[in-house]
Amino acid sequence: MKDPLVIRRAVLGGLLAVVVAGCGSQAASVAPPSIVVQTAPLATSLVTSQGAWAIAVMGGSAASENNFWQLFVRPAGASRWSLVTPPAVADNGGLVAAGAEGGAAMLVGFRPSQGLTFSPLAMSSDTGKNWAPGLLDASLADVPDALAVSASGRILALLRDGTIEVAPTAAAATAGQWSQLTTLSALAASAPGRRCGLVAVSAVSFGLNDTPMAAGSCLRRGVAGIFADSGGGWQAAGPSLPAGFGGDQVQVFGLGGTKDGNAALLLAGNDLLAAWWDGTRWAVSAPVAAAGGIAASGFGPGGSIWVLLGGGRAETVTGAGGSWQALAPAPAGTATLAPGPGGGYDALAVSGSRLTVWRLASAAWAKVQVINVPIEYGSSS
Repeated sequence: MKDPLVIRRAVLGGLLAVVVAGCGSQAASVAPPSIVVQTAPLATSLVTSQGAWAIAVMGGSAASENNFWQLFVRPAGASRWSLVTPPAVADNGGLVAAGAEGGAAMLVGFRPSQGLTFSPLAMSSDTGKNWAPGLLDASLADVPDALAVSASGRILALLRDGTIEVAPTAAAATAGQWSQLTTLSALAASAPGRRCGLVAVSAVSFGLNDTPMAAGSCLRRGVAGIFADSGGGWQAAGPSLPAGFGGDQVQVFGLGGTKDGNAALLLAGNDLLAAWWDGTRWAVSAPVAAAGGIAASGFGPGGSIWVLLGGGRAETVTGAGGSWQALAPAPAGTATLAPGPGGGYDALAVSGSRLTVWRLASAAWAKVQVINVPIEYGSSS
């Protein structure tokens, strides 16, 4: 017969083991996947048949409502920029612009501010000399690709809550005649949305044949969340990532239309990838490190892409098959870059109400223009 003391010790030891095992199991429980959604800053540039356009914030503190977003244009064939911000609408909330590369119209949306609960619109076909007012009875998303215009004039608008609205023509858009294309919850519940674990929509665009496109951030690692509308249903349309990126969560930082398809800027982990769709397959660039964060980004002609990173570092890629190339460090205060004459780049630097334009020539930036913007400080308070 065993000693009772030995038995008691064995029982206590067993109970302790169960308790420890239970605690260990609880500590090792797997948390649901998560992602910190990042979105591109509103400062950007784009190119249409009218010319190059650039958006930057000027003035002073946003907390004091002394930040005023401005729109500039350099008409096709010209070398100098002009201030063309649509008048008579508060723009403290930010500007969003879109225009097809071969299209004739430029569309600008105002993000709500000053008590507005909707986004006024303005459209121009003469490089901003005249603007036709319009209305989107909702709040545009806080991303540069929240508007998209197809070559035929069809328009998409991404709202703050992830809903995507569509207008059949520019006239319908400016008249406030929008209809719902989809919502974030519906897109996330679709088969491709579930496969990617879609949590946010960050960009809209048009693909070939006026196909509506949407893009965002995915929980599932190694998946680029780009989707194409096919007769009311959504299909996965994103690229496969290069080897070595299967363990990274991917966020689409930008999505733009090109004459032959689409261009996309992807953030995979801590690296940026450019990708181009030609209607048949995707081509994906080698990565470039996004060290210091992304201060601004945008698309240029032929699927070119540029990014402005922390510390004035700037990288560009010319298009499908190209590789990232570093530019000379951007001048102090650079808010955005824009494709320049002759295939180069302009840097638009901001200091209060002064905009200085620098042009890259022979690997160095040269000052070419200064614009003093008439800003009425305190007018928004």
